[in-house]
Amino acid sequence: MQPLTNNPAAAAALDVYKQLSKIGPPDQLNNDVGDSRGLFVTGRCALSLDWGDIGTLAIDTTQSKVADKVGTIILPAMLILLRSPFLFGYAKPVPVNFRRLDRPRRDMVWVALAGPGTNVLLAIVSSLLFYGVGLMPASPAEWLAENLIHSIQINAVLCVFNMLPLPPLDGGRVAVGLLPDALAFPLARLERYGMLILLLFLFVIPYVGEQTGYDLNILAWLIGAPTEALIRLVLAITGQSG
Repeated sequence: MQPLTNNPAAAAALDVYKQLSKIGPPDQLNNDVGDSRGLFVTGRCALSLDWGDIGTLAIDTTQSKVADKVGTIILPAMLILLRSPFLFGYAKPVPVNFRRLDRPRRDMVWVALAGPGTNVLLAIVSSLLFYGVGLMPASPAEWLAENLIHSIQINAVLCVFNMLPLPPLDGGRVAVGLLPDALAFPLARLERYGMLILLLFLFVIPYVGEQTGYDLNILAWLIGAPTEALIRLVLAITGQSG
């Protein structure tokens, strides 16, 4: 976000910031974003706020778009240029109105579970739609069956991946909401480095293993078995396991 401070919108935003900071952590103006959010998610303050939040909403609304410069454009472009066997990207986090949450730390767990829960629901719907494949002509039935299989697989992978206990993934937010303070607080502080850690495990460590002759694809180990188990569960629920 470009710094736009000498205008009425910025003045109004700063006034709102001062008012809201009264229910934030002590000395919030001298805390960095990670400190404030760490206090918030562990239930030690009622609100975590930074200038970027107010500025995005009050000064330049175009910054509220989902697209992220690095995750949506630069990273996928680099993978295409490097001829990666798969593409990976991410968008800005979905904004949450914390004022609507009665108990922010507990309720944030339910908010975080909404994404993976939707993936499971979509996988179940895709599996149920298989019952209609046999009612279609051969050619479109084959196309539909392939896409339904892909839908089940993709949604299962996304669910398991997003439930990894590392902020900013949904699983990290769930872990922060459920763990005791002694563990939740340091985990919450990892959020600023979370995407970097993920990229390290997705690309750098597997590449080093490939060059040294070792299988260091740790994420594949963590995601593979749970994904297969989730797919089997979805097929069992929908009566497709036979």
